[in-house]
Order: sequence, then structure tokens, then C-alpha cells
Amino acid sequence: MPFNWNGQLEQSARENIHQDEPHQSVRSIRLRKLEISGKLKNVSVRLVESTEKIQAACDLINDRYAWRGYGSSHRIAEDANHMTFTAEVEEEVVGTITLAVDSAQGLAADRAFKDELDAFRDLPGVKLCELTKFAFDPAVQSRELMAALFHIVFVYGHRTHGCTDLLIEVNPRHVRFYEAMLGFQRLGAVRTNEGVDAPAQLMWLKVAAIREQINCHAATQDQPSSRSLYPFFFSPKDEAGIYDRLVRAPAQPVSAPPPNEPVFAERIRLAA
Repeated sequence: MPFNWNGQLEQSARENIHQDEPHQSVRSIRLRKLEISGKLKNVSVRLVESTEKIQAACDLINDRYAWRGYGSSHRIAEDANHMTFTAEVEEEVVGTITLAVDSAQGLAADRAFKDELDAFRDLPGVKLCELTKFAFDPAVQSRELMAALFHIVFVYGHRTHGCTDLLIEVNPRHVRFYEAMLGFQRLGAVRTNEGVDAPAQLMWLKVAAIREQINCHAATQDQPSSRSLYPFFFSPKDEAGIYDRLVRAPAQPVSAPPPNEPVFAERIRLAA
């Protein structure tokens, strides 16, 4: 049965105080409980800003990449051009993806597909972004949670950075998954991704096309005949509230709360 988004969504932000780090805000979108492995669980999507959560995301990536034979020593970039998001069940990281925004340092896809990326950069008004380091725990079979992760990344990338074109490198055997799931299109021929020593297909998705799909299909609660995630996305009118809750954090440092205890929590009703 599809997830009913007509539930509760709450945002929590708290200051995480580390002895060896400055104050760090932790921003998350907390969704109403989802059924995971036959039990209702607390779930959330987080914009990661703590070393602990970055490491948890990295551990998940290395576990899944090693299983595929892609190595087990991958790291997540931590700079202003890389934003890592996690999907969490009862505070445990079960999914992660990093949004990279084009800059003078380029994107990871430049290593194998620089000519393709430069063709975009030559076009007026284009701002590239890239999805990297995607991993999801296979034990968590939840299209709803995966959709929430991708939608929140889209909202953040579009509203904060004005991204116009989205890229991703995938193994050729996963191409159909991304075509069906989000509407990505193939670009060019298969090349070698030296980072994982495996073949890679560059794929592209116009951000405006994501908006069209959201406007048409999001929050429809349909039983889709395809593998598309868009029917499980939030409704368009909820995005402003989600974005506001994602980017807002306390202006001043506060005393360290108990673990996982939010400084504040606000609830909004998601539209049917």
C-alpha cells in the first residue's frame, strides 16, 4: 500500500556540541512513522553537518560499495560545494547521497566525462550539479523514504544553489533503474570510472523536468505501474515549508541537549 503523505512532518534543529569541534547545527525533516520491516519506525531525512553522521554515511557507502566490488576506502567530501543528506530510521543511517555543486574545482564526473560537462558549461544560464555517493540499505525496502531523500535533495539544490542540470554516473547495469525511477537520460558512451575501477554511464536530468514531474505526479498516492518515485514525492505546495524547516537553525549556540533531543519541533499538516 503506498505511503500516505497526509501525515505529520516535523522539523528539528539542534546544536551538537563536540569537545574538538565548534558548534554545529543539525537540521532534519522528520516524517511521520513509516512501516519498515513490518514495524512502524521513526524516519527522517537529514542535511548532515556533524562528523559522526558523515562517518555513519561513509560506513554505509563503503559497505555497499565493497559488496559490489568497488572498494571500501571511499570518503565523503566535506566542503562548501558538497552537501550530504541521510535517510534515517530510528536515528540509524540507512541511506545517503551527496549533492555536489559545480565550482572552479569541477565535479567528480569531470574525471571521465569532462568533455560532456564542458559542453553544458558553454551554454548560457546553466549551473551543473551532481549526485554522488548514493547508497541505501537493501534491508530497508521503502520507496517512500527513498523518494523523500531525493525530493529534499532536489528542493535544497534548486532553491539554495539554482541548479539547472543534474548529472550522475552509474554502472551500466543500473541505467534502467535511474531512467525509470527519476527520468534520467543517458549521455555519451560508457567509460571507466577510475575511482571504483568500473564502467560508468553518465546520465542527465533537467531540473525543470523534475519540477514538471512533481507538479503532475507528486503526492497522488497512486499505485504506479512503473518504478517511478514521483508519486511518492511531497506535494509542490509543501516544498516551501520543508525548505524553510531544512535551512533554519538556532541563531545562537545553546547548551548541549540530551542525545537526539531537538531544541524545537514544529508540525505541519501535509496536504492530501
